[in-house]
Amino acid sequence: MKFVQIIDFETERLDEMEQLFAEAGQRFAGRSGGPTHRMLLRDRDNPRRYLALIEFDSYEEAMRNSDDPETSRMAEQVGALCIGDRVYTNCDLVDARELT
Repeated sequence: MKFVQIIDFETERLDEMEQLFAEAGQRFAGRSGGPTHRMLLRDRDNPRRYLALIEFDSYEEAMRNSDDPETSRMAEQVGALCIGDRVYTNCDLVDARELT
């Protein structure tokens, strides 16, 4: 079953954070077990608040990715750009479809 981790955070340094995400995407490209999709949402009522949705093929692959030292380094760098704590929500993807 696909798995999605939602990371809820605040930052005023989104450009720097986006650079970190882009660099990580290049490092993880072609590697099995890493994230398969990413979506970044900005809260319209609080422009410093963002939700990052990171999709994996399974919970198990997400946990292996989480244990990777490279992932830990990136999380530390992202955390340094955040205001306050990040909140992580772990979800099984029950349904996803395009609506037309």
